[in-house]
Amino acid sequence: MANSTKHAAHDRSQAKKATLSGWIGSVLEYYDFFIYATAASLIFPQIFFPKGDPKTAIIASLATYGVGYVARPIGAFVLGHWGDTRGRKHVLVTCMFLMGLSTMAVGLLPTYEQVGMLAPVLLVVLRLIQGFAVAGEISGASSMILEHAPFGRRGYFSSFSLQGVQFGQILAAAVFLPLAHYMPDDEFNSWGWRIPFLLSFVVIVIGVMIRRNVHETPAFTKTGAAAERPKAPVVQAIQESWRDMLRVVCMALMNVIPVVATIFGAAYAVQPGYGIGFSKDVYLWIPVLGNIAAVVVIPFVGNLSDKIGRRPPLIVGSVGAGLLSFGYLYAISIHNVPLAIVMSLLMWGIVYQGYNAVFPSFYPELFPTRTRVSAMAISQNLGTLVTAMLPALFTAVAPPGSTNIPMTVGAVALAVTVIAALAALSARETYRIRMEDLGNPDAVPVNKAEYDHLREQSVADSVAKVAA
Repeated sequence: MANSTKHAAHDRSQAKKATLSGWIGSVLEYYDFFIYATAASLIFPQIFFPKGDPKTAIIASLATYGVGYVARPIGAFVLGHWGDTRGRKHVLVTCMFLMGLSTMAVGLLPTYEQVGMLAPVLLVVLRLIQGFAVAGEISGASSMILEHAPFGRRGYFSSFSLQGVQFGQILAAAVFLPLAHYMPDDEFNSWGWRIPFLLSFVVIVIGVMIRRNVHETPAFTKTGAAAERPKAPVVQAIQESWRDMLRVVCMALMNVIPVVATIFGAAYAVQPGYGIGFSKDVYLWIPVLGNIAAVVVIPFVGNLSDKIGRRPPLIVGSVGAGLLSFGYLYAISIHNVPLAIVMSLLMWGIVYQGYNAVFPSFYPELFPTRTRVSAMAISQNLGTLVTAMLPALFTAVAPPGSTNIPMTVGAVALAVTVIAALAALSARETYRIRMEDLGNPDAVPVNKAEYDHLREQSVADSVAKVAA
């Protein structure tokens, strides 16, 4: 009995360490990723592309943001393979190292005035490396946390990987806020924007240290002991789980909401060509406040998914966020900053989290341990690749000077979120499936009464440990 208690305490400790590692790693990785997104909307059109045609510069700059997603499927194949053959820990350290170095290099790039077309070419190359690196982050971190989490609390623990993503976005915008507010525009555009990118040196040091100290998951170690690791996990994932991979591709289209909120929304509100005239420092508060709300909401939604299932919050969050996109864009169009902030809080900070908090547990639960990272990484990144092209598409179909921009862009966003909701509706529920049965379409869920008992016991154990 003493050994059993000691083993359970060890498992809980490892679950919390894995969750902390996934959370901090996601914070640091997505800080890197989103400082690029912010700069692509606010700064890059003026310094990396020819002057004279603001529409072309905006489209080109937002397209470089999308280029990072082109590299994601490639990164998903390579990093997913490593995650399923060498371990979750190995791939997460690699992701951190690549992301930090490529982001630092962006901060050292020469401008278009200095080297001409070489400037955007180098920008694209570094963005490709960023996209390659981030492809394995969420799938690796989610799998790591999921496989350490106690039964009945996988949704809650896994949600922290996405809470880390939102917190990383807060840091990305927060770093730009004082610079954009206090620095003269000329200085900010010439060298001030480089500071957030160069700070990625800290990302490399802290992130690698944290991830080197986390243990490999019991589920992955068990497959190694049983010689169950596939030599070609990507091939096996496609052969055995292609239907669920297709569902994840469609559900991952929900990335349209952050695209609307933080990429196109920024360009629409700030770029002179659109004539809205939000100041950069004022607009930057919109995603900051939305993400602050998300950080608070995500654990509650993750915990809710452990009670009622993964699909209900995901479906409601998808369609609800799509509907709210109309109001958010309308608020920008009428120059109403307070309304834009309120709509951002509703769309991005609260409703969208019904999807965002749940997919880190739902996606990996659809696949078996031996191919989990590959299957999730490939399918999720293929879906986000599609949505990454949307900023340039939005700007093309609703360019500066056009009318009905909120209706045009909002209609596309809603259509995409409905596709994601239908994909979730067609998937099987997974929250009561035991770890060893995940990925099996014929797996029998644990009886609801027994599941509730096991979950309550796990929650009570955690509370007792905190109280002690």
